[in-house]
Order: sequence, then structure tokens, then C-alpha cells
Amino acid sequence: MSEAISYEHVVQYYETDQMGIAHHSNYIRWFEEARIHFFDEIGLGYKESEKMGIISPVLAVEANYKNMSYFQDTVVISVRLTDYSGVRLSLSYEVTDKATGQLRCTGKSKHCFINPEGNVISLKKVAPDRYNTLIKMLEDDNG
Repeated sequence: MSEAISYEHVVQYYETDQMGIAHHSNYIRWFEEARIHFFDEIGLGYKESEKMGIISPVLAVEANYKNMSYFQDTVVISVRLTDYSGVRLSLSYEVTDKATGQLRCTGKSKHCFINPEGNVISLKKVAPDRYNTLIKMLEDDNG
């Protein structure tokens, strides 16, 4: 598992229900916002990847709700790379309240890499520098 990279999000009015509580579906969107930020921070931004013909669809996503987030709360979404095979990768997420540190939600997502035609690709073959960045992240964390 890699070191976490954090992203902040302020809960918007449209993301809440009549009681001012963030709807559960928004956490998946926040995972995506944080994931895009994560890849930008490690130098593997989505926009640049897609220009290279590398697309990373979601294969699975999971969210475990612990506590509620409310309108105008600032939440911190921490993202970690937990597994990477060269073709597939897994990320974990923790959503905490910025003011209190209280855990709001945990989650996971799994992804693969495909070309614009939808064929699975190996980063080791098509983008070795990107492959090495991800491998190094896991190796650095494992000592």
C-alpha cells in the first residue's frame, strides 16, 4: 500500500437531502474527484493518459458508510494505491471530516487500463515510465 494523497471537498447543497445530509451516492463521486487528484499529484494525470490512448475504467467500487456528512462540511478524501499488476490497479479511500477528524466513509475501487478500442493493455509495454511510477510507489512503501 502506498502513502496516502489527500483531497478536500466541501459538501454542496445539491449533494444533500432535505435534512442537509450528503446523499450516499456522492461518496462515489468524491472518490473519483480524489482519484483524479491522486493521479495528477503523482504525475500520471488522466488528461495526459487519455491523450496517450490510455483509459482507466472502473471495474468495481465499494463504499462503507460510517457516519454522515452535512452541507458545508469539508471532508478530506485520502487515496492510497493498494495493488498494481501492470494491467489492473486497486485504490483505497478514507473520507474524514476536516474539522473533527471523524471517519465518514471508507472505500475501494478497482481499475484496468484499456486503449480507445476497448482492449486491455499493459502499461509495462505501452508506457513503461508510467508502469515504473506505480511499481515504485508500492516498492517504496514496502521497504
